[in-house]
Amino acid sequence: MIRVLAIAALLLGVLPAAALASEGGGGLINVDRSIIIQMINFALLLLILGKLLYKPLLAKMEERTQAIRKSLEEAQAARAEAQREREEHAGKLQAAYAEAQAIRATALKEAAEEQRRLVEGARAEAGRLVESARNEMAQEVTRARQALRQEVVDLAISAYRSSSRISSRRGCLQKAITSQSMTSFISVAGYLILPI
Repeated sequence: MIRVLAIAALLLGVLPAAALASEGGGGLINVDRSIIIQMINFALLLLILGKLLYKPLLAKMEERTQAIRKSLEEAQAARAEAQREREEHAGKLQAAYAEAQAIRATALKEAAEEQRRLVEGARAEAGRLVESARNEMAQEVTRARQALRQEVVDLAISAYRSSSRISSRRGCLQKAITSQSMTSFISVAGYLILPI
């Protein structure tokens, strides 16, 4: 406002001086009573415009400056808050990643331990099955040997009886066979066929 009044005063001072300097009748401004009225009108116009237009315009500009300053401060605060949250989320993400790695390592370790236990259990079970099969096979072999031995004995007795009948009928029996010699014959025949 002061600048406007200073410019107006300068113009009011320069214009009359220019008018007086040109004292000829053909100048733009005639120095008479009308110039005083024009100066009063101009001052009133400046006063009214200053009150009605210039002060509200300055107030609006100041209000707008304050709003912009406030918006900038809010934006800076929001930026700082976003940065803080970003760092916080990055920390949480890093912690979650580390926790996931720890869980993964634990799971892998547990899986390896479980696999080791399963393999050991399977080996132990296989050993038990092999041992059981060997025992069963040994028992079956023993039973088969006994059955075969019994059958050999039965065949030997049958063959001995049959040969002694044939020998006694023909009269070719050269020596008498005792029951002890028959028992030793059967046992020798059984051991020769199936050794224990």
